[in-house]
Amino acid sequence: MKTPVSRARDMFRSLRLTLVLSIVVPLMIFSGVAIYVGLGAVERNLNDRLREDLELVARAVSGPLSQAMSDGDEIVLGESLKSIFRIGRVFGASVFDEDGQQIASLGVADSDVTRSDSAERAIASGKLDGAFRRVDGVSVFSQFTPLVAPDGRIQGLLQVTRKRSDFHELVASSRIWAVSIWSVVSLMVILVVVLGHYGAVGRHVSRLLELMERMAPGRWEIDGSPAGPRELRQIHEGLQDMGARMAVAENEIRESVERERELSEKLKYQEKVAMIGRVAGGVAHELGAPLNVIQGRANILGRGDLADSDRRHLKDIEHQVERMTLIIQQLLDCFRHVPDSRRETDLAATVRDLTVRVCDEPKCHGVEICTDIPEAGAGVLAEPTRLEMACLNLVRNACQAARSRVIVSVIPLDGYWELRVDDDGPGIDDSLRERIFEPFFSTRAAGEGTGLGLAVVGSVIKEHGGRIEVGTNANGGCRMSTFWPVYEKRVDSTEAHHEG
Repeated sequence: MKTPVSRARDMFRSLRLTLVLSIVVPLMIFSGVAIYVGLGAVERNLNDRLREDLELVARAVSGPLSQAMSDGDEIVLGESLKSIFRIGRVFGASVFDEDGQQIASLGVADSDVTRSDSAERAIASGKLDGAFRRVDGVSVFSQFTPLVAPDGRIQGLLQVTRKRSDFHELVASSRIWAVSIWSVVSLMVILVVVLGHYGAVGRHVSRLLELMERMAPGRWEIDGSPAGPRELRQIHEGLQDMGARMAVAENEIRESVERERELSEKLKYQEKVAMIGRVAGGVAHELGAPLNVIQGRANILGRGDLADSDRRHLKDIEHQVERMTLIIQQLLDCFRHVPDSRRETDLAATVRDLTVRVCDEPKCHGVEICTDIPEAGAGVLAEPTRLEMACLNLVRNACQAARSRVIVSVIPLDGYWELRVDDDGPGIDDSLRERIFEPFFSTRAAGEGTGLGLAVVGSVIKEHGGRIEVGTNANGGCRMSTFWPVYEKRVDSTEAHHEG
């Protein structure tokens, strides 16, 4: 599996290769063709100059040579040939009669031109003609010029030769230099394209690829400022915008899933509460009548003259019947759901009243209850009876756990009213804090509690959209904190208008 860096390198190699193949190679081919065509033109121009020079030389001496042949003056003929070498760079010169036989010669030249096509064309047309040929193993350009007698008859030919290598060496040298320069320039252009691509495009593309590789759920935001050419900066900005939108969408999806989960849990809880409520109602109905009968019969028996041991047994029966009745009532309270009866309720006033009343209960005898409750009130949207029941159970539970003191506080905190109940008891072990709100779970000895008090608190808190936390206070005792959403009364716009 390729790493992001290797994939980036592959992409850069591909992009560089594309640039080289689509730009540099065609450019080099066009320049090479241009150099080749230019050198060909230079070579043709040099050949033309060669012909023109020889033609001028031949025309300059053709008159004296024709006259010398007509007069049979060998001395003038020889001097005329020598003058050819003084006029320009000539490799050889020869004079032939009309039968093609050599009369005079200097330098390197043909000794027999009877089989030369150029010579035949010159004699036939009476015009200069020439061609490249080899003479004595040397490549030369041979120029044939007709020698015309005074009567207009062609009486011979003048052959002037010049070495081809004098010019072609310069052309070859120029070709080598041109190819060398072309190769160096091509390599430099390729190097400039590769390095320029990395400096201007490649490193910025690599950075974008790394940013894209890091983008993942929960990490959509792209850091850093755009860099590089305008197009790459636009891509960077587009990625940043896309990442921001993805982050927003992810948050919306997460919030939607969380809301659906909460609604699902709430629905399941309400269905569970409704089912258990129906069961509890049925149990209460079925057990209520027998318990009333038992308690009534015990009261009747208690009016008679009984021994102390029998009267003690009746008291135990009455106590257990009362306890069973309390359990049934708390069970009904735990799973009673009355959301339609909520209204604005003062949490502070509710807590203040119940702390006064609870002091007279046997469970709170010998325990000092201190309060820190705001006088201005603490508005919540709640069903008053259920709210009072939850608060009362919290205080009772603290009284039963405390050694000598309970502190009840109402504190505003981030859109909630916190009802905090601290006791100076032994506290609750961390491993048990999640279970204490389960129905019938109790940390006290058998017979000292029903295990439904905190279950009622948890049920009421869920009904009202709050939460409960269990911790340890500064004295080492238990701290129960319930959080109730603050209720802000909305003023109807029409009423506000009339009041204004």
